[in-house]
Formats: sequence, structure tokens, C-alpha cells
Amino acid sequence: MAQEFSARFARHKDELEWLFMELYNNREGLEVLEREMADAYDARSAELKALDKARAADPNWYKRGNMFGMTMYTDLFAGNLKELAKKLPYFKEQKLTYLHLMPLLQMPHPHNDGGYAVEDFDTVDPALGTNKDLENLTRELRKAGISLCLDFVMNHTASTHRWAMAAKAGDPWFQAYYHLFDDRTIPDQYEQTVPQVFPNTAPGNFTWCEEMHKWVLTTFH
Repeated sequence: MAQEFSARFARHKDELEWLFMELYNNREGLEVLEREMADAYDARSAELKALDKARAADPNWYKRGNMFGMTMYTDLFAGNLKELAKKLPYFKEQKLTYLHLMPLLQMPHPHNDGGYAVEDFDTVDPALGTNKDLENLTRELRKAGISLCLDFVMNHTASTHRWAMAAKAGDPWFQAYYHLFDDRTIPDQYEQTVPQVFPNTAPGNFTWCEEMHKWVLTTFH
């Protein structure tokens, strides 16, 4: 484990342990997470490790008064990631310091809740490009002093995600990933006080799943 990571991790280890154990009470799971964090750091490029070090030395870098961001859907602005990279001169002209891209991971088409219904958290949607295209875009943005922010929402999946497919197949481990109800008692109580995020998209916050014979919380449908 690199010295820089070890020192930074030591400062936050107690807080991480308290939060993780409070939520999951799983010591083995915490140890796995710690190993994966160390491995992820080791896998970072020298360029990213240098950026980590610079940001650690200036923890308020993202609070500067000159921070200026832009949010967009890749396809609506440029079509795909390769074309988006060609817009770099425009971003520099606008003095952008960070670019926030709305969901771009693999999703079903056409019904995907604007990309929030994710089929694969590890893969860029083919309609937008490839993982390599995203890596190249990130590198070019970094050279221009522009940070990339992605909408990466782990508490939404498509019904075609492997977790959802396993849940529908009856796997209790993956069924626990979702909020499931045998009848409408709790869903009806929920509907009385909690409005839908997008009230025009679906009749309620819950959907009947025929495979499981349960009601599933599907706030974004």
C-alpha cells in the first residue's frame, strides 16, 4: 500500500469503521472494502496519484470562487463522447473548471429514466461510445484543467440489470437489494404522504412484479 494512501486512510479509518459497522455490522465486509480501496489506489495512474496529492494539499480547491461548471446530456449536446471531446475549445473559451455529464452508463432503450435505469455500472452505453472514449475525454479535460463529474447513481437499476434479474429469479440475496412488499399495505401508506419524483411518468411509486409476485419500489418507474 502506497505511503500516501496509508497516511490518508489512517486519518479516516476510525470514521469509516464506525459508519460501516453502524450500517452493516460486518467486520469481514469492512476488511474486504479496505483491501479493495487499497487495490484501487494502486491501480491509479501516476498522473492521477499526482492529482490526488495536489488536491490533498489544497482541500478547498473545489470551493474556489472561480469554479464554473456545466451540466449536460452527452447525446443532446454532442451526440457521443468522441464528438463531445471535440468541444474542448468551447469549454476552454467558457473558462469551465468542471463538466458534469448526466448518466451515460449502459441502459435499456428507449425506457431508461434518462439513463438512471442502469444495466451495467462498469460499461458506457454503446450509443454514447466506449469506456476508452470516456477515458480519453477525461484525460483531455484534465489537461485543460477541467474536472469531470458523472451522475453515478447506485440506488437505481434497470429491471434488466443482473441484480434485478437474479431477484426476479428468486435469489433472496438480490431481492434484499430492493424494497419489496407482498401486498399494498405499506405502499398505500407511503403514497399518502410521499409524492412521486416525476408525477407524470407512472401511476404511483410502486410497480407489481409478476415474476416475484411482489410490489417493488420504483420511484423513477
